[in-house]
Amino acid sequence: MTSESITADASGTWKLGDLPVHRLGFGAMRLTGSVAFHDGTPSDRTRSVAVLRKAVELGVNHIDTAAFYFSALRSANELINTALAPYPDDLVVVTKVGPFRDYSGEWATPARPDQLRGHVEENLRQLGRDHLDVVNLRRMGQDSIAEHFGALAELREAGLVRHLGVSDVTPHHLDEALAIAPVVCVQNRWGLDMRDAATDELVRICGERGIAFVPFFAVAGEAGAGGATADHDDAVLAVARAHDASPAQVRLAWTLHQGPHVLAIPGTGNPDHLAENVAAGALRFTEEELTRLNALHTRAD
Repeated sequence: MTSESITADASGTWKLGDLPVHRLGFGAMRLTGSVAFHDGTPSDRTRSVAVLRKAVELGVNHIDTAAFYFSALRSANELINTALAPYPDDLVVVTKVGPFRDYSGEWATPARPDQLRGHVEENLRQLGRDHLDVVNLRRMGQDSIAEHFGALAELREAGLVRHLGVSDVTPHHLDEALAIAPVVCVQNRWGLDMRDAATDELVRICGERGIAFVPFFAVAGEAGAGGATADHDDAVLAVARAHDASPAQVRLAWTLHQGPHVLAIPGTGNPDHLAENVAAGALRFTEEELTRLNALHTRAD
């Protein structure tokens, strides 16, 4: 397939609350270095800015980021601000709060409910905005998210946040959040070769309730923050050959095939990979191909 001529609108559209986005978005984690956070080499600033601008040119209008996405020399939010401000009217920037990294890059104590306003305001400052389109509460291992989510709901009422989501949750946590305020998206780790019964159930529940399900590491697989996996099943390789596509494109397209409410936010600091990722939104599998790929997910550990 010819990646350069395909734009994000080929993936279709979903609404995060009242904000329409193309289902193929962009994750900002990999903008800051060769590996996420402080573990790799800091990125080339000019190249990262160019990737962001190219993403918007290709129709991407959903960018996922966080204040704790930074490396020794780069901040994802600052790069987004530099590259895209003044922001296009249709661009939706989604951020997340809860986890915290200190100035040296070390993971520190996650936010208490009363500290979440500071996290929101830091994202506002870095992005140069007076409100955040969507804020996800990233669960930090606690059994209940009610107090934290309630604090974010207060910030929504105050006008600092337009919509709310949750991340790394179970169906129980989603129910907790919905009892407090509307939820427009759920972010969990999930993908073709990553199966979790609770998350599979969340995908179904989100579809029934009209909530976007936005998996992270859908391309990376077990490699996680380290980057895209190089371990591909024969079925993935066969489908990729049949469509003249890459295995990463097949993984992304499979994700989008799981329901109209399922979005994708692949990240990259490489403009060629960006075009490939966006083009994956145009892949359409046959029923036989989808059955073969679904079987990989069903048997994944």
